[in-house]
Amino acid sequence: MIGLGYVGLPLALRLSEHFHVQGLDTDAGRIAELTDGFDRTHEVERDQLLTAQQSGKLRLVGDPAQCEPADLYIVTVPTPVDADNRPDLSLVERASQTIGAMLSAERRPVVVFESTVYPGVTEDVCGPLIAAASGLVRGRDFFLGYSPERINPGDREHTVDRITKVVAGENAEITQMLCAVYGKVTQGGVFPATSIRVAEAAKVIENAQRDINIAFVNEVAQITNRLGISIWDVLEAAGTKWNFLPFQPGLVGGHCIGVDPYYLSHCAQGLGHNPQVILAGRAINDGMAAWLAQALGRDLPERAEILVLGLTFKENVPDLRNSKVADLIAGLKQQGHRVSVHDPLADPGEARHEHGIDLLDAVPDDQFDAVILAVPHADYRALAEARLGQLLRPEGLFADIKNAVPGLALPSGVRHWRI
Repeated sequence: MIGLGYVGLPLALRLSEHFHVQGLDTDAGRIAELTDGFDRTHEVERDQLLTAQQSGKLRLVGDPAQCEPADLYIVTVPTPVDADNRPDLSLVERASQTIGAMLSAERRPVVVFESTVYPGVTEDVCGPLIAAASGLVRGRDFFLGYSPERINPGDREHTVDRITKVVAGENAEITQMLCAVYGKVTQGGVFPATSIRVAEAAKVIENAQRDINIAFVNEVAQITNRLGISIWDVLEAAGTKWNFLPFQPGLVGGHCIGVDPYYLSHCAQGLGHNPQVILAGRAINDGMAAWLAQALGRDLPERAEILVLGLTFKENVPDLRNSKVADLIAGLKQQGHRVSVHDPLADPGEARHEHGIDLLDAVPDDQFDAVILAVPHADYRALAEARLGQLLRPEGLFADIKNAVPGLALPSGVRHWRI
């Protein structure tokens, strides 16, 4: 397993119930934490992690030179975008070269990519890199496969052992082998795609579809805001129709929905097609933080003191990657407001490094002109109404971005702001 993040680690654990698994991650700190049973992504439990290692079925290493030859290599490294929203394949390219240096022709190994890519990357980019680094011939000495990851961080229902896994090999024999391997780890079944490119395309459109649907609701929210009505009230009414889709407005960050549409659009543009709907949806969602900052700013006094609750990209996860809450905070600061930030799950060092934000150690006892519930972590939902009310000055504003506590009783005079 190449990459032991929120995708690779849970899969490695499930595979170790049936096979001998080696987990490689070049982050030495990550390996040290996992060896001690600590998973900073909160995707696996300490007991699971320690038991798998103690049984000898799961071996964690930080140096490729320590890896023994394998029959199956699974790549789960991130595939982000660069500053211009173009696909950054550097990590998957590096993983391909690393694997190439480890391959043994005697085993005729299979290399499977789970990282999100656009159609063609596995065969046209990764395959040649593996062949060059190994000196082996693809299709004879080693083989390629693709099985898109579908992990939803923080989701305890759609875990890797319950979801349907799409798999594809470069030939029918490899596809059949991958069906057998992945079929052992999930109760949700395995779907053999007709080709690697089909499997790659399926992954990128899954998240692009969600992105477009959320963008529609975000645009409607901007319209209803001008009308002086709440999008949440509109959605509640519209949701009484049997076929209305229950998408909600908000900040679309993270490493999947906020990134994958750019992979699809990059592929489309390379083929000479202008992906208007995909890019329009992305533009709306990328601009939602700035719109929220402006909308909130109209209801705030000058140089307001603001407390933002939550910084991660979604509730109940510690992941700060591509968090749009950071963009909201930046927009408020540009207006001259003073912003304090708290998050019970985010790592303070990472928040400082990634976003230049110093997190409060605890929810303060001070009072603010505005409190913005940006990420409705369970810790915040558990706060007593009186505690939330105490954070606000008279005539203060409580902004509930995700409509997490719609029935909240606040002190007289305090304004309850919703999109």
